[in-house]
Amino acid sequence: MTLATLVKSIQDIMRKDVGVDGDAQRISQMVWLIFLKIFDDKEMEWEALDPNYRSPLPEHMRWSKWAKNPEGKTGEALIDFVNNQLFSELKNLASKAGVSPQGRVIGSVFEDAYNYMKSGTLLRQVINIIQRDLDFNSTTDRHLFNDIYEKILADLQSAGNAGEYYTPRAVTQFMVDMLNPELHQKILDPACGTGGFLTCTIEHLNQQIKSPEDLKQLQNAIHGVEKKPLPHMLAITNMILHGIDTPLNIRHDNTLSRPLKDYLSKDRVDLVITNPPFGGMEEDGIENNFPKKYQTRETADLFMALIMHLLKPETGKASVVLPDGFLFGEGVKTTLKQELLSDFNLHTIIRLPKGVFSPYTSISTNILFFEKGGPTEDVWFFEHPYPEGYKSYSRSKPLTIAEFDLEKNWWGGPARKDRKITDHAWKVSAKEIASRNYNLDCKNPYSKTVEHRDPAELMAEYQQISQQLKLAQEKLKSELLACLESRG
Repeated sequence: MTLATLVKSIQDIMRKDVGVDGDAQRISQMVWLIFLKIFDDKEMEWEALDPNYRSPLPEHMRWSKWAKNPEGKTGEALIDFVNNQLFSELKNLASKAGVSPQGRVIGSVFEDAYNYMKSGTLLRQVINIIQRDLDFNSTTDRHLFNDIYEKILADLQSAGNAGEYYTPRAVTQFMVDMLNPELHQKILDPACGTGGFLTCTIEHLNQQIKSPEDLKQLQNAIHGVEKKPLPHMLAITNMILHGIDTPLNIRHDNTLSRPLKDYLSKDRVDLVITNPPFGGMEEDGIENNFPKKYQTRETADLFMALIMHLLKPETGKASVVLPDGFLFGEGVKTTLKQELLSDFNLHTIIRLPKGVFSPYTSISTNILFFEKGGPTEDVWFFEHPYPEGYKSYSRSKPLTIAEFDLEKNWWGGPARKDRKITDHAWKVSAKEIASRNYNLDCKNPYSKTVEHRDPAELMAEYQQISQQLKLAQEKLKSELLACLESRG
C-alpha cells in the first residue's frame, strides 16, 4: 500500500464516523494512534537493548496488547476501553509520582489529546491498517514517517492552519548548515511546531557522534517549545524517530507566557533557530510579561525580544525567519532593531523571494543571522534569486537546498571572510541604517532593472515591424508566382 493510499484509507474510514468533525480532528485522531504504534515499536527496541527497561504503561494498555490483534477489542467495548481506561491512564502520566521519563513524555503528548471517534467498529478498522502497514522498527518505515508528516501537513493546509508551523525543508537545512551546531551546545526552537528545525539539527549533529557519551550530549542538546497540542504531538513523534528517546525538552507550553525577568542564566542557550509565528496577535496580558519597551501583542516581535534575551552573552547565535514587515516596521520593531545593531552583530540578512512558503502564505520573508556581543558594523544583504525560468515557487516547484549553494559559496566560511559585493550581495553600514530610523528594508542596488518603454512608442514599433513583415511576405509571394510562371 502506498503512503497516499494508506492515509486516504484511514481518513475515508474516519469520514464515516459521526464523532469526527473535519480534517483537523481526523488528523489529530490519526496522529495519536500512530504515536502509540511508534511508541510500542520503540518499547520493543528498548526491551531488546536493556533488560532492565520497564514500560510506564500497565501491560494491558500497551498497543501490542489491546490493538495489535486484528480480532481484538472492537465496537462498544473498544470505545469504552479507549475513553474510560486508556486516555485516563495516559493523561495522568504527566503528573503521576515516580513515573519514568518515557511515561512523562506520553503524559505530555496526551495532555490535550482526544478520541473523537464514536464507532468502535470503525476505530478497529483504522487500528488494523496502522498495525498492518506501519512498522517503525523498520528503517524503511521510519523514513516513511517523514512522508506521512508531509502528507499530514498538506492535509492541515486544507484544514486552513498548516502555515502556522510549516517551514520548507530547504530553508531549515540552509539555516542549520550556516549555524553549524555542535554537540556541546544548547539549541532551542522556542516555537518549534512539528519539529522541522530540530530534526534537521539532529541530523547535522549525528555526524559528530563518536561515542555513547556523545549520544547523551545529543539527547540534552535539543530543546523546543510548542503551545498547540497537535504540532507538539508531531514534534515528539519526530524526535523519537530521530533517536531522542525521551524528548522531555520538547515542552507543550507557550514560551511567551513566562515573564522575561524570570529567565535566569541557566536558561540561556548557545543557538536559537526558529521561524516564529508572524502576522498573529497574542492574547491579552501576554505583553505584560515583557518590559514596557517591548510591549506589543504582535507575536513575532515578542519572540524576537525573547530570543535576544535568551542568547548567551558573547557566544549566543541565532538564525530567525521574519517577514518584510519587521524590516521596515516602527514602534517596538524599531526598538528591537536598534538593540540588534548595538548589542548584537547582525551580520547577514538573506532576502527570500515571494512564494518560498507557497501555498501557505505569499508574504515575503527574510532570514536574519545575528550573534550576541555587538555592535554591528555592517549588515550584509543577499537577495536570493529565482532559478532561471521561474517566476515563483509552488508545491510542485519548491525551493531546493541546492539553490542555496549561491549563498554558501559567497558566505566566506565560519569567519565570513572575503565576502564580495555581487549582483545578489551588498552591504549597508550600521550608521546608515541608524540614519534611516533603523529601516532594514534595503533594496538591492545591483539588481538588473527592466526598462519599461512608453506604450505608444512600443505600439508604433510593433506596427512598423508588422508593415515590414507584410511587405516581405508580398515580395516573397510575387517572386514565387513569377518563378512558377517562368516554368510554365
